[in-house]
Amino acid sequence: MMNSLSGRLLILTTVFVMLAEVLIFVPSIARFREDYMLQRLERAQIASLALLADDMLDPELEAELLENAEVFNVVLRRDAVRQLMLSSKMPQAISQTYDLRRATAMTLIRDALLRLGKPENEVIRVIGAPVRDAGLLIEITMETAPMRMAMIDYGVRILLLSAVISAITATLLFLTIRAMFLKPVKRVVDHIRSYAEAPEDARRIIEPEAGVTELREAEVALRTLQTELTQALKQKDRLAQLGGAVSKISHDLRNILSTAQLFTDRIETSEDPAVKRLAPKLVGSITRAVHLCESTLAFGKAEEPGPTLTMVPLAELVDEVIENERLAVQDQPITLRAEVAPGLKVRADPEQLYRVLGNLTRNARQALAGTGKGGEIVLRASETESSWNIEVSDTGPGLPPRALTHLYKPFQGGTRKDGSGLGLAIAAELVRGHGGQLTLVDSDASGTCFSVCLPKGGTAI
Repeated sequence: MMNSLSGRLLILTTVFVMLAEVLIFVPSIARFREDYMLQRLERAQIASLALLADDMLDPELEAELLENAEVFNVVLRRDAVRQLMLSSKMPQAISQTYDLRRATAMTLIRDALLRLGKPENEVIRVIGAPVRDAGLLIEITMETAPMRMAMIDYGVRILLLSAVISAITATLLFLTIRAMFLKPVKRVVDHIRSYAEAPEDARRIIEPEAGVTELREAEVALRTLQTELTQALKQKDRLAQLGGAVSKISHDLRNILSTAQLFTDRIETSEDPAVKRLAPKLVGSITRAVHLCESTLAFGKAEEPGPTLTMVPLAELVDEVIENERLAVQDQPITLRAEVAPGLKVRADPEQLYRVLGNLTRNARQALAGTGKGGEIVLRASETESSWNIEVSDTGPGLPPRALTHLYKPFQGGTRKDGSGLGLAIAAELVRGHGGQLTLVDSDASGTCFSVCLPKGGTAI
């Protein structure tokens, strides 16, 4: 019960109501004690009136009056004279005196609690004001045991009544809160469990029904989350199926294009001027198609193989990337330049680093070629105490807004109209495999710059 919200709520409600009743009980028992002593003063005053009517009272009548008033002595001061009106033998000496005329609320509460804590029977003196101003003061002596027993009896009745009130109040409050809060919360929990069993089933998305504003806002937020998640799961499933189909098609298409590439090699040796003029374009187109198929197949794998790290002469690798891209430049006004120190070495997988720089350089070349104005591509490298940094920059038109929004996302972040976006996605994945990071430094009308940061230590960036 203590582990459930409803059980804890019921217990806390009962405790707080009982605490409130205790705060009421303390002044109440003090008030009862004061009324008890005031009643004894009033009875004693009435008993003293008999003596005022007849100066000589029979001892038995006097004893009866004192017994009915439950006091031992009665002293009445009517003028300036203090007069012992009624008296009897006291069983013991007076232990304390209480003046009710000047008693404060805190004093009455303190005296009441002290009396409850003293089981011994004592004789006390009580001073008060006579009823209807029939004198200056009236004073009595009385025992504390009957008063304490009356206080205990009154306290027990008050506590029992408080317990009943607490139980009823706690139950009503618990049932109200259970109906208003706990049941809606349990409904939300049940919906979450049901949705978790089949998140693709749109019928299990919660429909907000709570009347409480806060709970309804929670249900609305949950519905939005479930709706987006269901759509994402459906899209992911469709993309997974599409990826499988594309991988199969790319595999077969690569084989077909590889065969076509062999024939284009022979066409290039033709002496026909028209064939010689068109053959390079045909070769370039088939080469790009083969590369796209290979990139699709590579991305469709569960993961890239881990890099085999060695110290790679970076200048040689960059020169190889540049020479390969120069073959595709042909007669376009595009220049490629390297700014790499001859002795600089980086710790990387040479094949994977070549693919990274090749993808970045190819994207830059294609961006410049798309403008028809040409430009320059620069590969530069530097090092710090903690990392090697390689930048690939161009003077092209910059990345389009769609590419910036979906950067590194396959099939969405393409920089060209017919691009797939696989080049950047594969490059980013390969760099992460080295513990590094591929970052877009800048992209505007003056050009684009990507940075490859490879860590020198064993900690990933």
